[in-house]
Amino acid sequence: MKLQVLGSEGVAAVDKAAHQILEKTGVLVPHERMLDLFARAGAKVDESAQRVRIPGKLLDECIAQAGKSFTIYGRDRSITAPFGQGKRNYNSIAGEASWLDMDGSRRFATLADVVQAAKVGQMLPRLNIVGAMSDPHELDAAYRVVEVVAAQLRTTTKPITFWFHDGPSAKFVVEVMSAVAGGPDQLAKFPLAYPFLEPISPLRFARWGFDVLFETSKVPLPVSIGPMAQTGMSAPVTLAGTVAQETAEVLAGLCAVQLIRPGTPVCFGGICHAFDMRTTQMIFSGPEQGLMAVATTEMGKHYGLPVYINVGLTDSKTVDAQAGMESAATLLMGVLAGADIFGHMGISGVDQATSLDMLVFQHEVIDYIERVARGFEVDAEHLALDVIDEVGPGGMFIDHDHTVKHFRNEIWIPTILDREYWQQWEAAGRPDAARRTREKLLSLLKAYQPCPLPDSVEKDVSKIIADAKKHLAAMV
Repeated sequence: MKLQVLGSEGVAAVDKAAHQILEKTGVLVPHERMLDLFARAGAKVDESAQRVRIPGKLLDECIAQAGKSFTIYGRDRSITAPFGQGKRNYNSIAGEASWLDMDGSRRFATLADVVQAAKVGQMLPRLNIVGAMSDPHELDAAYRVVEVVAAQLRTTTKPITFWFHDGPSAKFVVEVMSAVAGGPDQLAKFPLAYPFLEPISPLRFARWGFDVLFETSKVPLPVSIGPMAQTGMSAPVTLAGTVAQETAEVLAGLCAVQLIRPGTPVCFGGICHAFDMRTTQMIFSGPEQGLMAVATTEMGKHYGLPVYINVGLTDSKTVDAQAGMESAATLLMGVLAGADIFGHMGISGVDQATSLDMLVFQHEVIDYIERVARGFEVDAEHLALDVIDEVGPGGMFIDHDHTVKHFRNEIWIPTILDREYWQQWEAAGRPDAARRTREKLLSLLKAYQPCPLPDSVEKDVSKIIADAKKHLAAMV
């Protein structure tokens, strides 16, 4: 099954538009070292305006040069997230400022929430990249990310994702990951995470984003690039115009990555969104989200790159019918388009908060759609003509060996969705999806088994955190 929106002609038109945007309009690059690299490579650079115009030849050279696949690893190296290799990956949100407690109240997120998120992520089988889900409010922003990464690595054995903060803290983050991986060479071979470069639509970059790349390129770590262009606000109101601008912004970031360290693998982040003119709020899960996600997947694959799209999310603040409809509809479109990673899961509304309930519920949606994506086999064994003949008219298949052999693989069995008879559902107190989700969440937390770092590694990590606090706090 394959879903397309643009087709070959549309892809060619968007590619041509993106090239024209970068060559004629250009991008804003507020970073002296990066401006110098662009100038040396043959871009037209206006240093006083910090404006870079990228000729088509340079752009095409950088696209060809970029690494087209990579894998990130957990502490348990049998747990991987492969990109550009025909596999699908799912991750929880890298971090939010607010956290939804189990009583429904919203508050600032804490480091303890990072630990809870890592525990739940560890227990969800479809989630192969565990996000921090929390941006701890009580910690100094200068060294916050260092403590976040350490907390994640102490709690989960899966690959992780989080928000890098700036260049100075990125140095200590890399040190923590190196200590856990077994040294810088091992981290380069088995990266535990990747940085995310987010262009600011329309057509500009933040200085700190390049600072992070200059630091992580020393390993090197692969890079995901994704602007959140919004139709009618920070991009044209037309979906085609937004996709063209989004593509140009990603490709500008790709050029920067290649100029810093040639050959670095890149993930194409097509995470543009529609903008609600009534509420003045970004839209996470309207029909336009699915359409643009499919289109940007087509563009990323056109360049041979792995693709990250924002689907499987919801504008709803709680686990309800809206959350189910929006998460499932957009995720199915993204999966059928052939993207590599979807998310981030566990967000309540449009970056309103992090919700473990939402994460667990969306994991059920993922599991459902993975069954759809798997399809079914059509061969002699599965056509079962001999079984049909043996059972015959008026017979029953429920007790046949063929049924016992295949039903677990053929029929998807939910862990949250309700399929009970009315009487059993009523006797259980008429539980809705939110209640069943909460029960599943509590069972996951109860079943979690600690997986601490080895003592020698823990000692090294603790020392790095102490050094980070000392040096980074002093820089503020």
